[in-house]
Amino acid sequence: MPLKERINEDMKAALRARETARLSAVRLLLAAVKQREVDERIQLDDAAVTAVVEKLIKQRKDSVAQYQAAGRQDLADAEQFEIQVLSAYMPEQMSEAEVADLIRQAAAETGANGAKDMGKMMAWLKPRLAGKADMSAVSGLVKAALG
Repeated sequence: MPLKERINEDMKAALRARETARLSAVRLLLAAVKQREVDERIQLDDAAVTAVVEKLIKQRKDSVAQYQAAGRQDLADAEQFEIQVLSAYMPEQMSEAEVADLIRQAAAETGANGAKDMGKMMAWLKPRLAGKADMSAVSGLVKAALG
């Protein structure tokens, strides 16, 4: 089943079960997907929907950090719940060992040997890791490997 259909089915299930918090998070995701479709005048495939989910999760993580810094644990908990709901639509995350193997492979294939080649390596890695690993963490690993 395509990811967009699965999200629609989950929204209907949350509506029937009267899970207001889950329903709110799923509706938020559907609205973001539809907004992107309208803006770009296209139908999103699973990869594009995953990118939208990833963006929403990143926004929620930033909000959690800000709420915790402001001492608003109640709001941070609500955002954390939304992260859990949204994470269900992400593909399985790669292990650190798998990411490290891909970084070594990227270094070999791109001929990277210094910090100046980080862009080449990230360009090679991004399509292979999109949605499967935290790209900011990958960036740190690449920097360490090149440094």
